[in-house]
Amino acid sequence: MTADKAMQAAPDCRPPADEIAAPFRTKADKIRALSKAGYSRAEIARHLNVRYQHVRNVLVDEERLTGRTTTQVSSDAVRHAQESQHLYPTKTRLETDGRVAIPQEFWRAAGLEENDSVMVSIEGEVICLMSLPASIRRAQEYVRRLVPEGVSLVDELLAERRDEARREDDDV
Repeated sequence: MTADKAMQAAPDCRPPADEIAAPFRTKADKIRALSKAGYSRAEIARHLNVRYQHVRNVLVDEERLTGRTTTQVSSDAVRHAQESQHLYPTKTRLETDGRVAIPQEFWRAAGLEENDSVMVSIEGEVICLMSLPASIRRAQEYVRRLVPEGVSLVDELLAERRDEARREDDDV
């Protein structure tokens, strides 16, 4: 699976393109910001409704002028990301024992503190970490989609238990 397909497989793991591009006025600035956030050139071109070649030219020029690849984040981009609560993808290492160091600004932005538990999931080839409250919210949203409006699962469970208790009493 390519990086482009992996990013499409788990869009929750990166900020929405509209939110990333919103603070920027020029298309070139929007292209740079979306690239730094992990969007592929093709995704950027589709989102901004520009030609792929335009996106490529902007990113190649950026690399040539700054000497950085477009995935390296400038201090201005970091400051903007911290102000808007969008942190750009950051490279870290997987240690031999399976540990991964998560940058402090990431776990703080997620409302986590040292020694908090997190939920780990895999979606395709993308590994996602979630705080426990975020995991619970996600599960609740999933259940809400499955349960029809106006139905109380608690009331249904209590009714089933009462019926079971009545049947057991009738059998005795």
